[in-house]
Amino acid sequence: MKKILPTSTAGSLPKPAWLAEPEVLWSPWKLQDDALIEGKQDALRVALQEQLQAGIDIVSDGEQTRQHFVTTFIEHLEGVDFEKRETVRIRNRYDASVPTVVGAVARQKPVFVEDAKFLRQQTTQPIKWALPGPMTMIDTLYDNHYKSREKLAWEFAKILNQEAKELEAAGVDIIQFDEPAFNVFFDEVNDWGVATLERAIEGLQCETAVHICYGYGIKANTDWKKTLGSQWRQYEESFPKLQQSTIDIVSLECQNSHVPMDLIELIRGKKVMVGAIDVATNTIETADEVANTLRKALQFVDADKLYPSTNCGMAPLPRAVARGKLHALSAGAEIVRQELAR
Repeated sequence: MKKILPTSTAGSLPKPAWLAEPEVLWSPWKLQDDALIEGKQDALRVALQEQLQAGIDIVSDGEQTRQHFVTTFIEHLEGVDFEKRETVRIRNRYDASVPTVVGAVARQKPVFVEDAKFLRQQTTQPIKWALPGPMTMIDTLYDNHYKSREKLAWEFAKILNQEAKELEAAGVDIIQFDEPAFNVFFDEVNDWGVATLERAIEGLQCETAVHICYGYGIKANTDWKKTLGSQWRQYEESFPKLQQSTIDIVSLECQNSHVPMDLIELIRGKKVMVGAIDVATNTIETADEVANTLRKALQFVDADKLYPSTNCGMAPLPRAVARGKLHALSAGAEIVRQELAR
């Protein structure tokens, strides 16, 4: 009997203070060499334990072994020079100093596969692993080689597919691609964004998910959200195309967001990861608030296709807050499960 409304997180959990500076994105490691490898594994164990204690059903590594959800993957590839930096606009929101693509991009060795095997050894629960999507990867780089966002995206899609196949072989149950860029570059999403994402999942037997959010609770993102008006309809642009795609699960932000719930209608037939936890505030939701968001979503998605989750990653939050939010997510999902069982 498969559990109904299986809970999961959209991605990162805060890192322990002994591993990296808390509540900071791109925080440098406090350890090095063998101590760092061991420290990352310890942090992964802790993140897993906290998810299990909170009753999270589909667990992850909490992204404990990576500094950033996009750049850590790119650091392991050939053709990208991290010394040669240029300033670019990230998702039309803020400037960042990013590495430069100087030659053909290629993956010589697995990036996260050993970490995924380690996680698999620690638990019998279903595990989910997050990778950056092709469009979000190109948005975090300066391309001096291909001179074409689309060409670079296809190259990254091939590389992601190699990694995803090895993650699947390592025992990962769900592979999630993070594509916040899908909420910004609508023409590209429809021209080639969804197509490159499908190339990244080609041949996979495990479940696949795409996570499209409005970003971490950092100032650049919260400022941007203020410009979006009373209704956030960005998903309207990408959902019809995703509905026709081979992706199994589509995630969206619902808690404290201005996303109209009925947009879920546009992905009818897909499983839906409903963000029922706001990651841009330190206020911990009550179980009832979570349950309420899930009930609203159930007007537009069948219960066997609803996956309660967080809006986005929780890396910048205090650990106690993230822990409280995990417990609220579980408790809220349990309330609705009981209601459905009646």
